[in-house]
Amino acid sequence: MSTNAFQHAQQFLTRRALLRQTACGFGTLGLTSMVAQQAAAAASTGNPLTVRAPHFAPKAKRVIFLFMHGGPSSIDTFDPKPKLAELDGKPLPFKRPLTFAEGKMGGLMKSPWNFKKYGQSGIEVSDLFPNVASCVDDLCVVRSVVGDSVAHGGASLQLHTGSNTFTRPSMGSWVVYGLGSENQNLPGYITIKPSLAHGGAKNWASGFLPAAYQGTAIGNAGIKIEELAEPIEYLSNKGYTPEQQRYELDMLQKMNRAHQFEREFDPELEGRINAFELAARMQTEAPEAFEIEKETEATRKLYGYDKPETKDFAWQCIMARRLVERGVRFVQCSHSYKWDQHSELVKLHTRNAREVDLPIAGLLKDLKSRDLLKDTLVLWGAEFGRTPVAEGGDGRDHNPYGYTMWMAGGGVKPGFVYGATDEFGYYAVEDRMHLHDLHATMLHLLGFNHEQLTYRFAGRNFRLTDVAGQVAHKIIA
Repeated sequence: MSTNAFQHAQQFLTRRALLRQTACGFGTLGLTSMVAQQAAAAASTGNPLTVRAPHFAPKAKRVIFLFMHGGPSSIDTFDPKPKLAELDGKPLPFKRPLTFAEGKMGGLMKSPWNFKKYGQSGIEVSDLFPNVASCVDDLCVVRSVVGDSVAHGGASLQLHTGSNTFTRPSMGSWVVYGLGSENQNLPGYITIKPSLAHGGAKNWASGFLPAAYQGTAIGNAGIKIEELAEPIEYLSNKGYTPEQQRYELDMLQKMNRAHQFEREFDPELEGRINAFELAARMQTEAPEAFEIEKETEATRKLYGYDKPETKDFAWQCIMARRLVERGVRFVQCSHSYKWDQHSELVKLHTRNAREVDLPIAGLLKDLKSRDLLKDTLVLWGAEFGRTPVAEGGDGRDHNPYGYTMWMAGGGVKPGFVYGATDEFGYYAVEDRMHLHDLHATMLHLLGFNHEQLTYRFAGRNFRLTDVAGQVAHKIIA
């Protein structure tokens, strides 16, 4: 362009017009500034877990996910269906969708348990959960959750990561990626006694996100809680002074970083480097966080820690509370893998509910008494529900087409029922909440526009909700 032509263009193109006509104007400048501020904050500490601001004022600051691996039956717990009692034993009056165990189908089966109304809200809960029912006025019961897979593996992956076919970052990883962690001496995302089946570590992995955002597993489903304190004791009794341990770590990290510099991006090596740093910092706080015996006798009884049948899940729930009050951003407790009742529904659902009912109620009451429930989102549920037709005598098959999860605290409406299934409890028919919608709503409560919480990988921007997801504004207080 000649000098005269440039000067002529200047006369007609103001700064405002230039911004409007190039890229995205002020929005782009604002976004660039926000990204730069967050990057500068992380760089200033050298810690990817540095606290970061959400997109807007959040209602929740942290999440506790209570995962009932296997799939509790919604129509036997939180979604009463009188029609099943009326038509007990009769054939299902419509064609079944894709199923997991097609050849074992029986007739419609009424719930073996009675439902009662509880609290001022009058929400109905079955006899399986009398203690959780006492907290019903704090619950937001979502009776219309929908997933896309009838198999445990795909359904569990979709619940945890948003995808039932590809390896993606877990929802806990997305939360910590977006918010960082309030405690730099503990992992931002901890999963307690997770199952190694149906996706295993993929359910708490960071995928293509930096390795610092992956979940830290405390044991697994096959380990007794008495064994889980041993690694913490080992860390604090290694026999070296803090100065000697720091020197040892610095030398090891120097070699690791030199090795990393000589090769292309290696997420496993990056994760190992971050893990060593975090492990060193954890020695100052992790041992104390695990000292459940310092809890009062009244608190331990509140969770059922004094009873053999509830002790395991009580330990998990107490740990969840102790971790979130110490700044851990996302904690998952898993009751694995016990809820897959294709037969013996009465016997095994009774046992399972007895193991978790008191600990869950204890967690809700304890969080509330400590003023933590208001900004802690508690999420309860599984990869799918179960069918209204019988299988294997008194069992039920998998049902991802309409099932129940519930939330508490963290800005959701208390004592509220959202959505509904049909009269048989098979399909969600009112205010359907697909798992993408569940994730979008969770992120919204944490202060994020789910469409803007993205990470660029393989040439495009990815997000937890993929290309879908609607926030369920009706449940937000």
